[in-house]
Amino acid sequence: MGETAGERALSRIHSVRERIGDSLSAHTNELVAVFSRLVNQGKGMLQPHQITAEYNAAIPEAEREKLKDTAFEDLLRGAQEAIVIPPWVALAIRPRPGVWEYVRVNVSELGVEELSVAEYLQFKEQLANGSIDNNFVLELDFEPFNASFPRPSLSKSIGNGVQFLNRHLSSKLFHDKESMYPLLNFLRAHNYKGMTMMLNDRIRSLGTLQGALRKAETHLSGLPADTPYSEFHHRFQELGLEKGWGDCAQRASETIHLLLDLLEAPDPSSLEKFLGTIPMVFNVVILSPHGYFAQANVLGYPDTGGQVVYILDQVRAMENEMLLRIKQQGLDITPKILIVTRLLPDAHGTTCGQRLEKVLGTEHTHILRVPFKTEDGIVRKWISRFEVWPYLEAYTDDVAHEIAGELQATPDLIIGNYSDGNLVACLLAHKLGVTHCTIAHALEKTKYPNSDLYWKKFEDHYHFSCQFTADLIAMNHADFIITSTFQEIAGNKDTVGQYESHMAFTMPGLYRVVHGIDVFDPKFNIVSPGADMSIYFPYTEQQKRLTSLHTEIEELLFSDIENAEHKICAEGQEEADHLLDG
Repeated sequence: MGETAGERALSRIHSVRERIGDSLSAHTNELVAVFSRLVNQGKGMLQPHQITAEYNAAIPEAEREKLKDTAFEDLLRGAQEAIVIPPWVALAIRPRPGVWEYVRVNVSELGVEELSVAEYLQFKEQLANGSIDNNFVLELDFEPFNASFPRPSLSKSIGNGVQFLNRHLSSKLFHDKESMYPLLNFLRAHNYKGMTMMLNDRIRSLGTLQGALRKAETHLSGLPADTPYSEFHHRFQELGLEKGWGDCAQRASETIHLLLDLLEAPDPSSLEKFLGTIPMVFNVVILSPHGYFAQANVLGYPDTGGQVVYILDQVRAMENEMLLRIKQQGLDITPKILIVTRLLPDAHGTTCGQRLEKVLGTEHTHILRVPFKTEDGIVRKWISRFEVWPYLEAYTDDVAHEIAGELQATPDLIIGNYSDGNLVACLLAHKLGVTHCTIAHALEKTKYPNSDLYWKKFEDHYHFSCQFTADLIAMNHADFIITSTFQEIAGNKDTVGQYESHMAFTMPGLYRVVHGIDVFDPKFNIVSPGADMSIYFPYTEQQKRLTSLHTEIEELLFSDIENAEHKICAEGQEEADHLLDG
């Protein structure tokens, strides 16, 4: 017979300490065998593959089959690292993406204790410091700044921030009509360079708005679908409606219908569609300071590669989308996009010394180059992306002045790229009070293993103390973060994501991060870049292949000739490899 309702009871989720304690009781010999092998490795850090190897070596295959899918095996399989300081072994356990637990086992006494993030990091710091540092340590905890903000709890929701917020907000609007007033106030206040859009002062309440929308809908129903806005804008103004609803009767009617549905019975789909129709973004600034940023003859130069291609493709698509939306919204506004990068007087045969350069294939997008400056004047030569940090604060002020002159307006959106661009975008957005987007492209922390714990080894060449701090500041300040894949945020079942690695880490002697970023934060949104089908096509379409360039491409890839800057980068990489091996 099944359980009756009265017999059912909620079961408590056991802590990691309790699970190891239960495993210790049920599989004492096996657990002691594994942890003894870990301790015998001596003081140090073990990676997942090393933990698995020791597990396989300690327990015969037949016994491992019996332990399959038990809590004991799950704990060891979920361990992302083991810190061994005999007789202690501390484990960082990751049951699923974005969720971490920490525990320490005394192998001599078979004692188990659960650790807080700070306690685990303090224990880990002994690998770099040699002993426990009992002095006061700066701890960074960004969690309180976002504690009241809604966020999902399921790993599958990571990277779907917009969808989650639309569901949350529509649910709130459904249960509390008063929550609609912020949207009403925004529509009443919305303008561009003094030009009122969406609603005017005739609309003072939700009731007035609904009445005006119904009258507008009735008026539009009597007009041909392609009637231009100019022929009914006087009637709209009488009702309290301004430009922005649509360029013709049909499109204005569709927008009005969306808002009426939203006021009547809010749902995520209607909310997302309506917010997408509101004209909001006309001027965009994109930051990418480092490297040689130009449209030709730069790929292969130091710090110059996929990010340049990504941004150039991005702005072309963005301009087309902005022009289409502005037209459909019935507005006569010319959008502008500025890619802000560094001006290099020593441009080496490129256009990197040119202040303003129009982007090919666009009408309203330009590359704006602003130089790095010191007290001695303009910095003329290329500087590695690892060396730019002393220049960025002054650079931000110079950029603010330059974009004000070019746009003759405050940008509506600022997008940062990579660590240096994200820091400048963060400072600029904060200074101007503008929406801030972050795109990391690559977070160096995961590219250089243990570069946080042993940061002092890398500091002279890579300055990770600056870079990791800049990354933390930018990702926490950003209003939203764009990534190309889920893996970039939270990895997969077995691998830690790039952003996830910033949840908790330590840089001994500098600071300890107990809560750096939450990968469940709805600011994370996955937007795959896609592919240009004129470039990426089946190999069978022979006529599209640029066979005339094969010789030049082979020379570019395999030539023994190298310039001085390439040599510097190669030597720098050799030094990095040496440090990592050490």
